[in-house]
Amino acid sequence: MPKMKTHRGAAKRLKRTGNGKLKRAKAFKSHILTKKSPKTKMNLRQSTLVSEGDARRIAQLLPYK
Repeated sequence: MPKMKTHRGAAKRLKRTGNGKLKRAKAFKSHILTKKSPKTKMNLRQSTLVSEGDARRIAQLLPYK
């Protein structure tokens, strides 16, 4: 059986934590920022974990990560 290919788009957007969970960046931070409060923009800087249901699906895209 040939080697599986890593989905390059997913690999650029997601990282594994030490426990094996998937870490992602938050959305809504690229443009139209004037109407967002400073507190909202500050919270969008932080990363978060991928939800458990999505993590199982995304794990197929990242077989070696």
